[in-house]
Amino acid sequence: MSFQKIWKRYWKLAITLGVISTALLFSIYKLYQPPPSLPIYAPNMLDESLVDPEIQYVRKYHKIPDFKLINQNGDTITQESYKDKIYVADFFYTTCPSFCADLTASFKRIQETLKDDDKVLLLSHTVTPEIDSVPQLKDYAVKHGVNDEKWNLVTGPKKEIYELARRAYCVVQEDGDGGEFDMIHTENLALIDSKKRIRGYYDGTDEEEVNQLLEDIKTLKKIEKLRATE
Repeated sequence: MSFQKIWKRYWKLAITLGVISTALLFSIYKLYQPPPSLPIYAPNMLDESLVDPEIQYVRKYHKIPDFKLINQNGDTITQESYKDKIYVADFFYTTCPSFCADLTASFKRIQETLKDDDKVLLLSHTVTPEIDSVPQLKDYAVKHGVNDEKWNLVTGPKKEIYELARRAYCVVQEDGDGGEFDMIHTENLALIDSKKRIRGYYDGTDEEEVNQLLEDIKTLKKIEKLRATE
């Protein structure tokens, strides 16, 4: 029997088997695909210059503690403001003459990219609260197109901000000039999950690292969606 006759007689069966085989192979591929993952950072994994000495050897269970700060609109911002949210945190100051402009540009890019995603928020802490009053933060927010629903610029007691920087987010170096709570900021951005754990660090002045941050946010959302269904 010729191929043409065989095909004419069995083409429906061949197509059906082809569809089933494709679906089966795809299912096997998906089954053996590793689940999305991101590290959970602990202080002992980080550059010691960014971590308060008292917690440098903490290996796990590290979370961002509660805080009480004031944003650009004079509203009180606490962990409750970020409940069940993924967020990106940084430390800056409005009169910074160096790379703060790049950090702000990166945050604005993240804000615009995720403007319709209410799962992800932004949080910028000033490291010069004696200068960055609420009106100063508001002027900065207006100048840089900050969406108040998405992005909080916060000020508060310098001790609390210092401890958040050094003991919670582990992103800021000490200044070294002898002041009790003096510090210099870094370009580090921290990705925080909905359980208040650190899931990534990124150079906020580097376009490629901000690209990676945006990809990691997608991954983190997938991880949290999977965990919610377990």
